Amino acid sequence: MFAVLGGAQVTLVAAITLLTVPLPAVQREFGLGQGDLALLSSAYGLTFGGLLLLGGRLADRWGAREMFLAGMALLALASAAGGLAPGHAVLLAARFAQGVGAAMAAPAAVSLVTRLHPDVRERERALAVWGTLSATGAVAGSLLSGLVAAVASWRWSFLLPAAVGVAAVPAGALLLPPVPRTAARLDLPGALLATAGLVAFAYGLLRGAMVVTAAGLLLTCGFVALQARTPRPLLPLRLVAHRRRGAALLVVFVTAAAGAATTFLLSLHLQQGRGLSPIRTSLAFLPFLLVVVMGPVSGRLLRRFGARRVLVAGLVLAAVSMALLGDIGAGGSVLAGLLVFPVASGLAFSGATVTALDDVPAEDAGAAGGLVNTAMEAGPTVGLAVLVALAAARTGHVPAGGTRAMTEGYGFALTAMAPVFLLAAATVAVALPRSEERR
Repeated sequence: MFAVLGGAQVTLVAAITLLTVPLPAVQREFGLGQGDLALLSSAYGLTFGGLLLLGGRLADRWGAREMFLAGMALLALASAAGGLAPGHAVLLAARFAQGVGAAMAAPAAVSLVTRLHPDVRERERALAVWGTLSATGAVAGSLLSGLVAAVASWRWSFLLPAAVGVAAVPAGALLLPPVPRTAARLDLPGALLATAGLVAFAYGLLRGAMVVTAAGLLLTCGFVALQARTPRPLLPLRLVAHRRRGAALLVVFVTAAAGAATTFLLSLHLQQGRGLSPIRTSLAFLPFLLVVVMGPVSGRLLRRFGARRVLVAGLVLAAVSMALLGDIGAGGSVLAGLLVFPVASGLAFSGATVTALDDVPAEDAGAAGGLVNTAMEAGPTVGLAVLVALAAARTGHVPAGGTRAMTEGYGFALTAMAPVFLLAAATVAVALPRSEERR
């Protein structure tokens, strides 16, 4: 059962980046401009992140198993449509529909994992592994993206999510038992505000449209105000206001942001600064596969030392990795950073996932799962926008210009993440009680 859910989670995250490297081929085939490419690249993530909270509540109300199966079926259909798209409009619609399917399936999968492991220690082990699956998916998507760009048509980028979706529906129907539904009311006004706010905020950041970004912030503030007043909210604010859970969500957000920014900035550096091909650029990130083994390792460390120590250690290591990656002109330093970061992110994601989903009431399991996934999806969007802006500002102040200026800008942006991780470590140390150090 866990293999079905875990394979789906890896695929849902991998699908975000599967089209990244082949985008130039899409541009040539359909004659797209840069704005069209930016929207096409972000369409999946916009609907995925924007609808996660609603997807979580739907899982609570209509059944996690049913929502998981429906979401994976929609993902398969949308992926097939994308691979066969005759034009840009159909391709863009398929990417948006993929994100809707992912938003239905992802929080339902988290809810199923928590409910199918009633024993505390078994659930902790499962969630520790689960915490590394998103990072595994991101790495797999980047590697497969480069491979597709090198040897096949961009249309093959849709094969993996289509195949996994087709396989997951009958496997899930056969293996996953139904779980009790709750009487969660669907807060449709809240859902509309949350989705519109998150999509507008992310789209505005990606396109540099400050008016749209500001509108997204206002809509999000309206959503929070509504959730504080409604008797049965889409997102119970107590889930976020809880000190331990709030700190864990911060860790997920920051770590996901750093992972996306590292992949993006280093990919540009390796291709623009060092002239590597797409496939060699993808292979440069092979050390990130270390995160695959970090799930079981993190589970044992969590049982022995507790979430507080594991999280602080992971965040400090992440700060070290950002400092190493920031010295982007030194090959040895970058390699060391690429080896340290997956270990650090594995510890951080595992510890944060266990902490964020610990002691969540059954009626809020889907909402909590949606909240964790929202932090996972919002982190890369916000992190990329901020760090790319930092890199551009630094590049503009380097007199030499050219490749050297770009390299210095990328290194500056990555180094800036080091103090952010140290601040997150301090937050965790304060928010989590010392009783979390050993269970």
